[in-house]
Amino acid sequence: MSRVTDLSKIRQERMRDINLRNKEKERMREREKEARDREARYSNGHLFTSLTVSGTTLCSACNKSITAKEALSCPTCSVTIHNRCRDTLPNCAKMKQRQQKMALMRNNSALQSVTLRTKSQYMQMRTSPMMRERPSSAIYHSDNLRQSLLGSRRGRSGLSLSKSVSTNNIAGNLNDDSPLGLRRILSQSTDSLNFRNRAMSMESLNDEGEVYYASMLEEMEIEGRDFEADSWSMAVDSGYLQTHRKDIIKRQDVIYELIQTELHHVRTLRIMERVFRQGMLEEVQLEPGVVHAIFPCLDRLTGIHVRFLAQLLTRRNHSLQTGSTYNFTIHQLGDVLLEQFSGQCADEMRKTYAEFCSRHLKAVKLYKELLARDKRFQYFIRRVCRGHLLRRHGVQECILLVTQRITKYPVLIQRILDNTKGEKNEASCLTQSLTQIRELLSSVDQQVMELERTHRLQEIRARLDPRVEAKVRDGGLFRGGELLRRRLIHEGTLLWKTPGSRLKDVQVLLMTDILVFLQEKDQRFIFPCLDKSPVLSLQNLMIREIANQERGLFLISDSSPPEMYEVHAASKDDKNTWIRIIQHTVSSCPSREEFPLIETEDKALLRRLKADIQQKDREVLELLQERVTLFSDLAEVTGGQEVMLPGGPNSRNLFRADTPHAPLGERLLTDAIAEVDRLSELLLGSTFEMPLPCSFNGHPNHTGALVINGQEVVVNGTHGSPAAKSHCPVGR
Repeated sequence: MSRVTDLSKIRQERMRDINLRNKEKERMREREKEARDREARYSNGHLFTSLTVSGTTLCSACNKSITAKEALSCPTCSVTIHNRCRDTLPNCAKMKQRQQKMALMRNNSALQSVTLRTKSQYMQMRTSPMMRERPSSAIYHSDNLRQSLLGSRRGRSGLSLSKSVSTNNIAGNLNDDSPLGLRRILSQSTDSLNFRNRAMSMESLNDEGEVYYASMLEEMEIEGRDFEADSWSMAVDSGYLQTHRKDIIKRQDVIYELIQTELHHVRTLRIMERVFRQGMLEEVQLEPGVVHAIFPCLDRLTGIHVRFLAQLLTRRNHSLQTGSTYNFTIHQLGDVLLEQFSGQCADEMRKTYAEFCSRHLKAVKLYKELLARDKRFQYFIRRVCRGHLLRRHGVQECILLVTQRITKYPVLIQRILDNTKGEKNEASCLTQSLTQIRELLSSVDQQVMELERTHRLQEIRARLDPRVEAKVRDGGLFRGGELLRRRLIHEGTLLWKTPGSRLKDVQVLLMTDILVFLQEKDQRFIFPCLDKSPVLSLQNLMIREIANQERGLFLISDSSPPEMYEVHAASKDDKNTWIRIIQHTVSSCPSREEFPLIETEDKALLRRLKADIQQKDREVLELLQERVTLFSDLAEVTGGQEVMLPGGPNSRNLFRADTPHAPLGERLLTDAIAEVDRLSELLLGSTFEMPLPCSFNGHPNHTGALVINGQEVVVNGTHGSPAAKSHCPVGR
């Protein structure tokens, strides 16, 4: 009887357990469903709700019309979008402001009970062996708290790396009207991407494989030992600090920050090079081309900033007080900055940063694709990022830091200049450096936009249906290959009004000499089949605003008979932007004799051959200039005296024969080169010119540039240089 009772109790307990598990599963399903519902309604900080709208409402993300059954609206920031466009919408600005305000309130309440550390305590801990052995994260629980504790001294606030001036402060120096370029990169914050006193100790290594990077971490620890303090004021002795005026202290703080942030930037580049790139090649065994696409021109970037950091550290070491290893005052820095941001160094920075920034988005996209599909790549990234040094500095964060570094220099140099008083030469060098870096930044932004537009045009051409073609006014057929002959200037979505008073969404491409209207169908582009040609020439194109319609405009073609296109923009500002850019492009539109609307296959082949010849001429000219430089160095070493570098007025003397027959030989060479020019003109046409010879015995000089269509093309920066005008490479 007792056994039966026990069995029944066991059965009841099992049933109870089964019921509990079933209830728990039901609760888990309900929670997952609620989470999916919340995720469906909440995206990028937006709290979306379904909405019924009219057919003329435009999507805030893609500027296309919205149908009534797929509209979503965020009541927080009042945007209306397609259901499919919610992932492409930027973060909700008002929600982000609320989160920042709440975080600020929490930080203020947390700091009320914290006692500030004094200078003497910091100096004692800095000289203590225990302090050198323990990472900074073992003392301060968070970077934000640590920066707050070490922030103020003598009523001054030092700007730490994590509190670096926002890139919005210098956004005015860039092109406000361009949606491309560095402005999109600068819109992202770097507050969480600092290296402020990151733990460089070997304690961050574990047995999971991080010992592989021990040498690099040890090297970083040694390099950063002199810049562990938050500011110059906290790095020097109190007695030494009191001997300086307030403006000098502020200036030294900014110089210290410049060197410190440059050191952090070099660390970032070395992590990208010696941790991520080397690991991807050796451990994951990715193709070198794939790794180069993730880290383009990384070696050149590292070389640029390692040299700059070496110059800064050398100037700092020369400024050390006698008998001290950390008391220093840098009185002159403008010459170092001017050398870095002008001349050949500036050209190298311009090319390198333009290439890196233009490939930023593609590099991040490729990294995400590899991370999603490659198991070995996933394991490598997880293992590497376990280390304390890389826990918050993955591949994406490092790439973003590199793209934003160049934007920090104008702010830092401006602050150094503001605190430089009584030193005219130093102030002059700093002013020139500031002008040079701003021009460099603007040039990088322009090159980034040009490269991105080129890539975008290639994407459009790839998505264009190869079977489609458009008939133009003169009866010719416009095919997709004609797009690649031109340069994309502006792109956007407009509404084209058809004869039936219907508005059709069209993708408009403003190019060198034409406006192209495209329509998207089944993820491909086609030419819209309407009553007018989808290719509109810019020759003498007239633009008129539509009365009583703030978003509409007429495009009137100069043809026989004239044609009028009615288009509508998404907003009044968008319409004004289109009008301004189209008018500027029309004013510089080439003539049809110089740039035909449709190019035949023979003309296209001839154009490519001419371009190849011109490119080879540029390469030959560069090699000859390098050869002159080598001969100058050789003559200087063997002759024991300094020789003028290429571009100087006497550089040709290296190749002059000191004989009575030299003038006769020069005349013969001049006549031969003139004959080559005549032959090339007969063969290639009058629109193509070979590089002209340099001056001989009073003949006009040439800059060494190529002449294309009557205009000089700059080669190696020789155009406009007084020295370059008398320069001649090795005799032809």
